Amino acid sequence: MSSERGTRSTPVAFPAQGNGSAGQRAAAQMLGLRDVVLPAAVVTAAVELLAERLDDPDPVTREATAVVVARLRAAVSA
Repeated sequence: MSSERGTRSTPVAFPAQGNGSAGQRAAAQMLGLRDVVLPAAVVTAAVELLAERLDDPDPVTREATAVVVARLRAAVSA
């Protein structure tokens, strides 16, 4: 994926579904942050879907979800 600003094109590597908790996989993805351009409606839909994970039994998943949801909400409201 690349942004419309002409930054480098890097394929997104998603860890396999069974490798660690959702929070651990999300935390690993956060280490490779880069810019991506998406419609606000897509980001808002992602927030709605992620919100279900805020009550996850795994504390790492809850914390990672809260951080991602906060960043996405801030991006949409900016």
